[in-house]
Amino acid sequence: MAIQKTEKIWHNGRLISWDDATLHVMSHVVNYGSSVFEGIRCYNPPSGPAIFRAQEHMQRLLDSAKVYRIDVDFSRDELVTGMVELVKHNGVAPCYIRPIVLRGYGEAGVNPFNSPTEVYICNYPWGKYLGSDAEQGVDVCVSSWTRIAPNTLPAMAKSGANYMNSQLIKMEAIVNGYAEGIALDAEGYISEGSGENVFVVRNGVLLTAPLGNSVLPGITRDSVLQIARELGIPVVEQGIPREMLYIAEEAFFTGTAAEVTAIRSVDKISVGKGVMGPITRAIQKEYYAIIGGTKQDRYNWLTPVPMKQPVGV
Repeated sequence: MAIQKTEKIWHNGRLISWDDATLHVMSHVVNYGSSVFEGIRCYNPPSGPAIFRAQEHMQRLLDSAKVYRIDVDFSRDELVTGMVELVKHNGVAPCYIRPIVLRGYGEAGVNPFNSPTEVYICNYPWGKYLGSDAEQGVDVCVSSWTRIAPNTLPAMAKSGANYMNSQLIKMEAIVNGYAEGIALDAEGYISEGSGENVFVVRNGVLLTAPLGNSVLPGITRDSVLQIARELGIPVVEQGIPREMLYIAEEAFFTGTAAEVTAIRSVDKISVGKGVMGPITRAIQKEYYAIIGGTKQDRYNWLTPVPMKQPVGV
């Protein structure tokens, strides 16, 4: 889906024109992939636009920057305020928000320390990522590409460089006729999709891979774990062998883009009966009720955006 540009982008504390957010071709990030970023959704419940788990996303952004020794001159609260200011100014909700911290134009070479840090926040309209009917689910494959191994690139950091691995997983899935791929970790256990965490249900127990399986600590993943526990669904974080995908009663993806998306089949083997199962349905229903404003935001996940103009594109 092509990006539909909005009026302004937040850059280093001020709003600039969308078309003015440019980089030199010799910027460190262009040559060496030195960036960290977030993907965040702003929803539009009846009470008005609200950003989903804004604080947690911006904390993860700063954590990712710290891992890569990128100094950021803005606090978590300042970045959250910048997001709210941007969405309010552009007047677009629901929308997708993309904060990026990157190393800009400085010295040549791998050493990043003499390249300046740039911070951008963009927002724009965006719909369903996997393009699936919520009732139908998606068909996926196990990727031939292994997820980045421990002590190679830090999987807990959401960095641009990591997503070269994700691109390989995604492209392979698409050219083979699947909506998405699931990567295994270096030991052969289920890790995650190209941009989603993975959950499976076996004997009524909800299973997901722990962070030690080269898993990004997903914000939506954490939200689903909270919902499941409140609903009384048994939850276990453990290493999951590949074949569990084939014998699971249910499976689904979670992520900012994917939200909660059922998996219909893996490697052309139906998951359960090939339709959304009761546990996936219960979690998805509760998740959408909270972000959609039909149930109370009891977790304080939503940061309201006081719009200065009618919401629209």
